[in-house]
Amino acid sequence: MNQQPSFQAQIDASLRALADMAGQAALVEEIAARVCDAVTHGHLLLTCGNGGSATDAQHLAEELIGRYRGNRRALPAVSLAADVSALTCIANDFGYDAVFARQLEGLGKPGDVLVCFSTSGNSPNITAALRAARAAGVFSIALLGKDGGAARALADLPLVVQASDSARIQEAHLQVLHYICEVVEQAVAREAA
Repeated sequence: MNQQPSFQAQIDASLRALADMAGQAALVEEIAARVCDAVTHGHLLLTCGNGGSATDAQHLAEELIGRYRGNRRALPAVSLAADVSALTCIANDFGYDAVFARQLEGLGKPGDVLVCFSTSGNSPNITAALRAARAAGVFSIALLGKDGGAARALADLPLVVQASDSARIQEAHLQVLHYICEVVEQAVAREAA
């Protein structure tokens, strides 16, 4: 009979993944600065991901266009994983691998930033989005896990959480997502002062 894992074991695994992120603090700060510079200067932040990573992509976009902590101006951000009619149209007409790339072709412009979330880095629609970003002159950031997969070499700025469990990778990605929000909110507050 399989023994149920303990909650403490789960906490320990999360702490190991987060400790790895502490070793990449300079990279996380660079990612946050890139996103902050783009959205505070009127450029669009585009996000994408599949499954739980789609939720992370939507979370980042909504925190910026809505609000994170304080009341501030809305910032230009959109999740490419959120528009069901666009996703189903593109998947039906071009195939699921094109669902993010096709939207990026229509929306992305030089100066914009794409943030991809992927626990494996090997999803064909994520790698296609990164290629489309490069073609459109959109700066790309990939928050990845495991070994980074194929997306690692395609992103302008890849960050890899050295963990194999998708849940632990997504928890670490959430820390990065919230740090981006903190940096952006502080920048906008300074701008308004």
